Amino acid sequence: QVQLVESGGGLVQAGGSLRLSCAAPGRTFSSYTMGWFRQGPRKEREFVAAISGSGHNTYYADSVKGRFTISRDSAKNTAYLQMNSLKPQDTAVYYCAAKPRTDVYTDYDYWGQGTQVTVSS
Repeated sequence: QVQLVESGGGLVQAGGSLRLSCAAPGRTFSSYTMGWFRQGPRKEREFVAAISGSGHNTYYADSVKGRFTISRDSAKNTAYLQMNSLKPQDTAVYYCAAKPRTDVYTDYDYWGQGTQVTVSS
């Protein structure tokens, strides 16, 4: 069972930046597709970004394209989500997810507990 641990959330002013991290202690997930999702207040969970197992392919929701960057460091067994130019509508609980398949938008097998990101106006 892969357990994912997110960190890096917090409170930031609009226009600011945060970097989220997703670690899998004790288990390698270098071949797994990694994704980030978020769930805002009174909203359904939505796809934010994903990266292929090789790290060569990245995918983004239109709402974050050009502002967020997903990456991974296989040596550290960690995935990241760099979030720049944050907006109040980015406020949400952000979840890291992983799966051993190549489709990126749905049906992830493993999830973290979530980290809160709050963007003040």
